[in-house]
Amino acid sequence: MLSPEKLLRELISIPSVNPAFMPDQPDWIGEHRVADFLAHQADRVGLELEFQKVLPNRSNLLAKLTPAGGRPKQRVLLAPHMDTVGVVDGSKFKPKLVGDRLFGRGACDTKGSVAAMFSALMDLARSGTRPKDTEIALLALVDEENLQKGSRKFAASKKKANLAIVGEPTRNKLVTAHKGDFWLRLTTSGKAAHGATPHHGKNAVHEMAQAVDLIETKYAKALTRKKHTLLGGPTVNVGVMRGGKQPNIVPASCEAMIDRRTLPGETEKIVRAELNELFKARGLSVVISNAKDAPLVALETDPGLPLVQSLLKSLRQKQPLGVDFFTDASHLALGGVPSVVFGPGDIAQAHTENEWISIKSLNRATAQLTKFLRSLP
Repeated sequence: MLSPEKLLRELISIPSVNPAFMPDQPDWIGEHRVADFLAHQADRVGLELEFQKVLPNRSNLLAKLTPAGGRPKQRVLLAPHMDTVGVVDGSKFKPKLVGDRLFGRGACDTKGSVAAMFSALMDLARSGTRPKDTEIALLALVDEENLQKGSRKFAASKKKANLAIVGEPTRNKLVTAHKGDFWLRLTTSGKAAHGATPHHGKNAVHEMAQAVDLIETKYAKALTRKKHTLLGGPTVNVGVMRGGKQPNIVPASCEAMIDRRTLPGETEKIVRAELNELFKARGLSVVISNAKDAPLVALETDPGLPLVQSLLKSLRQKQPLGVDFFTDASHLALGGVPSVVFGPGDIAQAHTENEWISIKSLNRATAQLTKFLRSLP
């Protein structure tokens, strides 16, 4: 049996870059090679396998350990994602150990979680003492790094489970809440005119500049008055602003895009209403539209749920944490599966050029998950 470190080395060496980032590198993109590798390992210990097609040549993998009692009374999912962000060159697919740090693309986000979760499940399968009433499955997801179509597909399938532990680098701490994310497009319209006679036109860039100033000052300050116990306050960032064609033409249109991180309970309707009220009070005419295919809703799972309490106990953690970043847990929760987030590594290393994970953190996560899985009835 591969140790967690050896398993992670194997996973890093199998490229699985999300096709959205490097479409011209067919040998590096897609999760199918990782899914096939995991399926082969899982089949050797008798796990039941199921592929859920999401996109062409991209499928979620379910590797299930059925309960000794035959019919499960509850189901637990271990749900990391297989895709990674892009790389500068192929050297990032060659794992390198320096002290306690294993470097390589996906080491932290989230092949480290894949290795820990799969190792814990394999250990239980090999032990011959599987839970009597609990089905445990690795749900290895595709497309988390782009549109989360893997978790959206699973959620839409209405497959039932009592808990999903979504793999992300949380420094071995259990997370029950994270922020949501809306990308909104703002548009202002003016009237074109010659730059020599700007008074004959209406400058759409100037109007947008006023709107952006309001967002970054008055609106951002107002958001600090909203608080969540685990997440703090919501935030807003103006990340894009573009308008006009050349200096000697009064711009007739301007566009800006904002990132609004939300708290549980905040909806797109609420955010739009806040912004519209802000602009209206200053006499600004700004059209607001959605810049994403689907909203990314904040997560908040009840820490009092029995399985969550059991997991907290196994981790020797008194209270759950909250994080700012978005995860697949939101989509699974919206699909009816109570979801939390847990995994080895630190999010600060995710997406970095020299991504790494601590082997100590990886081994600890494996032991923590093994302890929890063995405690299940």
